[in-house]
Amino acid sequence: MVVGNKLQVFDALDVAKTQWYHFTAIIIAGMGFFTDAYDLFCISLVTKLLGRIYYHVDGAKSPGSLPPNVSAAVNGVAFCGTLAGQLFFGWLGDKLGRKKVYGMTLMLMVICSIASGLSFSSNPKAVMATLCFFRFWLGFGIGGDYPLSATIMSEYANKKTRGAFIAAVFAMQGFGILGGGIFAIIISAAFMVSFHAPPYEVDPVGSTVPEADYVWRIVLMVGALPAALTYYWRLKMPETARYTALVAKNAKQAASDMSKVLQMDIEAEPQKIEQEKIRYGLFSKEFAKRHGLHLLGTTTTWFLLDIAFYSQNLFQKDIFSAIGWIPSAKTMNALEEVYKIARAQTLITLCSTVPGYWFTVAFIDIMGRFAIQLMGFFFMTVFMFALAIPYDHWIHKDNRIGFVVMYSLTFFFANFGPNATTFVVPAEIFPARLRSTCHGISAAAGKLGAMVGAFGFLYLAQNKNKAKADAGYPAGIGVKNSLIVLGVINALGFLFTFLVPESKGKSLEEMSGENKNNGEGEAGASSSSSSNH
Repeated sequence: MVVGNKLQVFDALDVAKTQWYHFTAIIIAGMGFFTDAYDLFCISLVTKLLGRIYYHVDGAKSPGSLPPNVSAAVNGVAFCGTLAGQLFFGWLGDKLGRKKVYGMTLMLMVICSIASGLSFSSNPKAVMATLCFFRFWLGFGIGGDYPLSATIMSEYANKKTRGAFIAAVFAMQGFGILGGGIFAIIISAAFMVSFHAPPYEVDPVGSTVPEADYVWRIVLMVGALPAALTYYWRLKMPETARYTALVAKNAKQAASDMSKVLQMDIEAEPQKIEQEKIRYGLFSKEFAKRHGLHLLGTTTTWFLLDIAFYSQNLFQKDIFSAIGWIPSAKTMNALEEVYKIARAQTLITLCSTVPGYWFTVAFIDIMGRFAIQLMGFFFMTVFMFALAIPYDHWIHKDNRIGFVVMYSLTFFFANFGPNATTFVVPAEIFPARLRSTCHGISAAAGKLGAMVGAFGFLYLAQNKNKAKADAGYPAGIGVKNSLIVLGVINALGFLFTFLVPESKGKSLEEMSGENKNNGEGEAGASSSSSSNH
């Protein structure tokens, strides 16, 4: 009988009523995510400013801007670091335990946030090089936060509301982006009041006050604050029971740790821990047989989603300029531009990004992960095609509000859909000793997609006519065709979702087959993935 083989400590965690420690866990893990999002997205608020400060060309009609290769490096180097961090810390989290590694990633984030704002030198190349160096290692730390936060939350949660808890940690990302935008608005506004400057077309040199150089540094460095604040709490958090009992094989310690957390008595049951005879590894046939398709499902869906999700950054500035939220660069001074960009991004985040995340938190344990992911990919496909096919219609001035509404809906359904579920599911369906590794692999596939989305489309979306493309870029296939490609990518995501099993309302051990004595714990889970909707 399954129940007989299940450790009491897991049972206690699975059926625990939602209580205070659940919320402290959400906040401790969530603040890491808040910082991740702040750090990853705040760079896009200041890239225009960096161009004006360091790449000013005397006598040019429009303000200086980062050359394509520099722009790609500054924006993308953190992604490369994140990808490496997800794989490395994911593996380390299964080797050394979640808690040990959790403090390391946080320290790395704090140090690199501060260092990336200290790129001292007046030579543009040196500033960009040091900035990129520290952004890479900042990304490396952020990467570790993905698998660890998800795994810790899933191993602490009860089975009834586990989805909502993991999604709530992820939803802190929305607040991080929001926090970055609001902070940039406050700083740029404060500097504008203190240091008056004419627009670029009136006085090209005077439009960028020397003090503007502090603005981007302050914005980048403040990312260290929320992480530093939660460091102490992270150190106090006990190792998760699932790791202690199933991986470190110390059921007694697990019981005593969770007795403190749950504030109830849990007896240690040393004899039951020998349950798993077969300890198959990540590259074994056994893993391929049980979880091969699951891992394929979680990696491909996350990869495809992030291509679409991160390509938004490209269209964002074009869209803002098109709607007239952001006037043309030469009519503003440097600080005003930061202010306007931050304001536009914050509005979009408030209207579509943040609500989407919390819709997922509210419905994930009611509708299930599978249904939300399918629905999200479906609507993203529909809206991408609806933007692409009549694209010429949307460009007209009268229709641009409609364009923004459609565009916002696409990203609402990314967040109330695959953006959240691809993060939740890998933390639930793999065995404890491979859980953080598999989550790291899935997340790294996502970051690969993010790079394709952010850079591939930067080149793809350029005008077909080289003369009309942005300075320094080759001709592309145009925005319309790029949107069609994105629609097809979302449709593929819809199809690959069918590989992923539903984990709603099941215990972690039930999903991974870890509470069975024999090696066949899972036939049920994989074959009936669609029977429970």
